[in-house]
Order: sequence, then structure tokens, then C-alpha cells
Amino acid sequence: MSAPRVVYLVHDFDLGRDFYKRLLGFEETFVDFDERWATLRHGVMTIAVAQGDPDPNGGVAMVDVTDIKAEAERLRSEQVEVGTVIEVAGQMRIVDVFDPDGNRIQLSQPLE
Repeated sequence: MSAPRVVYLVHDFDLGRDFYKRLLGFEETFVDFDERWATLRHGVMTIAVAQGDPDPNGGVAMVDVTDIKAEAERLRSEQVEVGTVIEVAGQMRIVDVFDPDGNRIQLSQPLE
């Protein structure tokens, strides 16, 4: 089985890479500076970031975190656009986070 993948198009390639690595904790696994794209991994989620025109209807990566409320607050303190943490049927908490180009990433925290 292949790891989940989502491609995010960003206006500023370097800013996009920095957002996913520094703020969301993705590890860069490949980068092509000539073609302006990179792959990054966070747990089982693999994404690609490429320079281009962002697609508001693109895919959404779901990234597991251990404390979603703390992550939401940390990201807000970095001036990242963060939605409201919601609990889904007592099974998990989720929150939408948006990169500088408005691409949506969903953080999730399974509840035990």
C-alpha cells in the first residue's frame, strides 16, 4: 500500500517549503530547485509542494498530532490561519490549518 499523497501548489516555493517544514514539522525527502518542487513527509502522510497557481479545490492532507489544541494555539501564535477545533463523535478532534496560499491541511488527534 502506498502512503497517502497530496500536491500543494504555492506562489512562493521557498515560503511554502518553510511553512510545511518549520511550522507543521514535515521532513523534506526530495527537492528540485530547478523545477521548483519538493516532497515532504509527516508520519505516513507524504505531500509535494510545487510552485504554481494554488487550487482551492485541491486535495487535503490529514496529519496526526498528539495534542491538537496545543498545536492550534502554537500555530495561531505564528499568525497561521487556524479554524476551530471540533470533536467528531468522541473518536477524534480535527482542525483546519491554511498555508500562506490558502491551501487547507487538516490536523487530527485520535481520542482514546
